[in-house]
Amino acid sequence: MIDTNSSRKIVVLGTGGTIAGYSALVNDNISYDAAQIDIETLARNIQGFKSHVEGFKLAFEQVAQVDSKDMDFAIWEALARRVALHIAEPDVQGIVITHGTDTIEETAYFLRSVVPSVKPVVLTCAMRPASALSPDGPQNLLDALSVVMDDKACGVVVVCAGVVHAAEHVQKIHPYRLDAFNSGEAGPLAWTEEGRVRWSVGPIALALPDRDALSLPESGSWPQVEIVLNCVGANGKVVDALVTHGIQGLVVACTGNGTVSDALMASLLRAMSQGVKVVRATRCSLGRVVSIPDALIPDSQGLSPVKARVALMLSLMP
Repeated sequence: MIDTNSSRKIVVLGTGGTIAGYSALVNDNISYDAAQIDIETLARNIQGFKSHVEGFKLAFEQVAQVDSKDMDFAIWEALARRVALHIAEPDVQGIVITHGTDTIEETAYFLRSVVPSVKPVVLTCAMRPASALSPDGPQNLLDALSVVMDDKACGVVVVCAGVVHAAEHVQKIHPYRLDAFNSGEAGPLAWTEEGRVRWSVGPIALALPDRDALSLPESGSWPQVEIVLNCVGANGKVVDALVTHGIQGLVVACTGNGTVSDALMASLLRAMSQGVKVVRATRCSLGRVVSIPDALIPDSQGLSPVKARVALMLSLMP
C-alpha cells in the first residue's frame, strides 16, 4: 500500500489484460503475452505515479491474471464480491480495475448491474503491452485514478485514451488503434486532460441496480444464456441444438431494426414455447431496436447483444 497519511483510500484491483502484458520485443504490439505483470508492480513503475495520487492511500489487490478473452463467470463473481466489500468501506473513495480490452464492456456492464453504490468504479485497459516502446497503459491508469479522485464521479465507467464512457454504452470498435472505444450515439461522459476531468454533462443521475454482488449465487450455477446471429442463411438449427442442451436464455443479434429470418424466427418461437427466454438486440453498431407494440420477441432496451446477454442472465437468476 502507498500511504500518504490520508483518510481517503483508492483500491486498485488487477485482472490482467494487455495493460499487464509483456513481450521481449519493444515493437511487438500484437503477439505479446497478456497478464504477465502484477498490478502493484505495474503502478509503481509509472513515472510520477506517487505524486499523481498525493492525498490518497492506495491499496492493491490481484483478483485475477488473465487475458480478457478468457474472462469467465468465476472471476466475475470474485471481482464483484471484492468490489462490493471494498466500496462499502467508509474511507474508500472509489475503485480502479485494470482489465483487458476484449471483454471490458461486458465486465463493466455486469458490475454496473450488481454493485449498488454511488462511489466510482473505474475500469481501464491498454491496447499496447507494458513492454511496448510507447505503452498506453500507464496514462490510462493515471486517467482512471483522476476520475476516481474527482468528486463528481460515480458509478461504473470505462476510461481509455482520455475518454470516460458509461458502462451501459461503451463498446470496443477497433481491434488495434489506441482509441478503440466508443459510446455510440450517447457520447462520452467526460474527458481526462492533464490530470483533470472535464465532464460533458451535469450531475449524473445514477440508477442503482436491484441485485447486490454479495447475494449472487455461485458462478457455477448461473443460467446458461447464449447469443445467436441473424445473417444470410440463418436457419435456426443452432437454436434447436441449444434448446436440446438445456439453454435457458437466448439473445438474438438481429439485422437492422430487430429483424430475423423466417426460419430463425420459427426456431426462436419454438424455444420460447419450451420456456426459453429470448431477447432481440441489433447487430448494428449504432442505434437501438425501435420496437412495435405487438412484437413477438421483446427487445433489449438499447443494450448491445453482449450486454443484453448479461442482463438476461441476471434476470434469470433466483
